Amino acid sequence: MTIDHGPAVTSPRAALVVGATGIAGSALVEALTADGWPVLALSRRPGAARDGVRWLSADLTSAESLAAVLAGEQPTHVFFTAWSRRDTEEENIEVNAAMLRDLLAALRGKDVAHVALMTGLKHYLGPFEAYAAGEMADTPFHEEEPRLPVRNFYYAQEDELFAAAADQGFTWSVHRAHTVIGHAVGNAMNMGLTLATQAALCRAAGEPFVFPGSETQWNGLTDMTDAGLLAEHMLWASTTPEGADEAFNIVNGDVFRWRWMWPQLAAWFGVDWEGYDGAPRPLEQAMAGRQEQWADLAEQHGLAEPRLDRMASWWHTDSDLGRGIEVVTDMGKSRIAGFTGYRRTLDAFTALFERYRTEKLIP
Repeated sequence: MTIDHGPAVTSPRAALVVGATGIAGSALVEALTADGWPVLALSRRPGAARDGVRWLSADLTSAESLAAVLAGEQPTHVFFTAWSRRDTEEENIEVNAAMLRDLLAALRGKDVAHVALMTGLKHYLGPFEAYAAGEMADTPFHEEEPRLPVRNFYYAQEDELFAAAADQGFTWSVHRAHTVIGHAVGNAMNMGLTLATQAALCRAAGEPFVFPGSETQWNGLTDMTDAGLLAEHMLWASTTPEGADEAFNIVNGDVFRWRWMWPQLAAWFGVDWEGYDGAPRPLEQAMAGRQEQWADLAEQHGLAEPRLDRMASWWHTDSDLGRGIEVVTDMGKSRIAGFTGYRRTLDAFTALFERYRTEKLIP
């Protein structure tokens, strides 16, 4: 089904954003429209109306649905940011590789110039089932590291991308991000909104803002990716010869330790804090049973989202902050190729929190 929010795209260039309501996809829609691109925004459910954007609604797991929705469209640049989490990595491979394969098959015969694929650092760390469990490359991670000897849906997606590019004649880029923070609500992997929700609940209950992760994460160096910077990176690679047919890491460009960052975040929210203290204190346990508290908070402050499960992804933040290894990422390849984008991660967090508050997502 097509949700028509405007006239058909007729520009010489047109972007198709797949997963357009997600954390990366929504940032791409903003960046592309700001740069004057007409955008086809593809998701299961349409997002908010926006000038220059036409929403397409499709089931990404259905080849027939994709083919029907895209039959009359002519995108020149494709940005694939969607994924579907399954119970096992074999299921992740089957479903996520098929989504990309079917999407690209639906575009066969069209004048697609470039396809940009978002993946992540599980390329180096391994999938959830074998997360950081085997022998990995030394940090910082570099793009030329060989694949790990484990099955990984990121590898399967890359292989689908490479095969379709060879068959259909477009250039490609792969964008490996680390812990993306951005604006999307209802996203399965948004640490920014999760921590903002945790802080709001703690402040309302008079509880300290407790770091949930491991000693290694508390004391070691790490980095992150702002969704706006990721969007800039994907747009750059899609329109720059130096970005064609390359895989790139994409992180903000600074590094930090959570033992420094955590007090900064607590200060912004005006809450007391506690750091690592002998063992991890996962959010899935600490924040269990808080649905009614959040609903009450939402009613009291007139918040836009009363459902806690759409605000916080406790499991994913626990996964990131619970790692027993240092994770930092090299950006040298992008810098040499000409990408100079940068974010200070503390500023990315606080700008995001300000936006959440302005849009009545947090009190």
